[in-house]
Amino acid sequence: MTTSEEPKTDAPARPEAPEDPARISPGGYSVRRTLPLRVEAIRQFRRRRTLIAFGILLVLPWVLVGAFEIGGSPSGNGVPGLVDVATAGALNFTLFALFVSTGFLLVVAVALFCGDTVASEAGWSSLRYLLAAPVPRARLLRQKLIVALSYSVAAVLTLPLMSLVAGTAAFGWADVELPTGGTVPTSTALGRMAIVIGYSLVAQFVVAALAFLLSVVTDSPLGAVGGAVGLVIVSNILDAVTALGSWRDFLPTHWMYSWMDALQPQIQWTGMAKGASISIAYAAVLFALAFRRFHTRDIVS
Repeated sequence: MTTSEEPKTDAPARPEAPEDPARISPGGYSVRRTLPLRVEAIRQFRRRRTLIAFGILLVLPWVLVGAFEIGGSPSGNGVPGLVDVATAGALNFTLFALFVSTGFLLVVAVALFCGDTVASEAGWSSLRYLLAAPVPRARLLRQKLIVALSYSVAAVLTLPLMSLVAGTAAFGWADVELPTGGTVPTSTALGRMAIVIGYSLVAQFVVAALAFLLSVVTDSPLGAVGGAVGLVIVSNILDAVTALGSWRDFLPTHWMYSWMDALQPQIQWTGMAKGASISIAYAAVLFALAFRRFHTRDIVS
């Protein structure tokens, strides 16, 4: 009786090709199922800093209304400004609220949402556990950035919307009185208000990108938020140095108030176009640096 044996070979066994996660069964692991936007949005919404930030933005318009009610009608000091016509109607009041908030309050809110998102995970020593879930680094950073930007947009929109409500209740609805003289009909003013709010959002992109980059390179949320706000303050100080001349045009905050060009009798687009291009260019570079740094970072916390 003869038996046949399988030929022996010293060649190593060929490793099996890894299975594509996107094709795994619904009950298994899939990259697309990790860290859904809904889950991240709920996690961020439940944070105390989120509730406090939106609470301040919702209360501030009413505080300003109370200040005007106590102090009476604003009196001009010889230089026309938004404060002089702040009580002319709801739209004027909203423009004034944006004017006093653009340079600091909105900057802090945007820096808070974008600067705390990754650094807080590192501070809690939970970042490495998210990556071990496993959540790919690029997806984790993208999901957190989308949620952070969404809350930043909501913050910038919350202030003017609540200001419209507070202004309507306190001062009524009327045509917009321009600081330089003249009025703009309500129908036209609403379109200009949309331009003002849209430009305010674009101007905050550079703040969001800077805070997000700092959030990636540090484990301290306070350092990321404070660093972004601090650099904005430094930029404002340098912008006040007239000896810098045309170099000030490249400062990220130089064009932050260019939305006031929409309050001229004829809208001036030059300043807003330059400001938008500067903000988007800075933001694109800073976001790219954040993704590159996070991709090569050694996560130990």
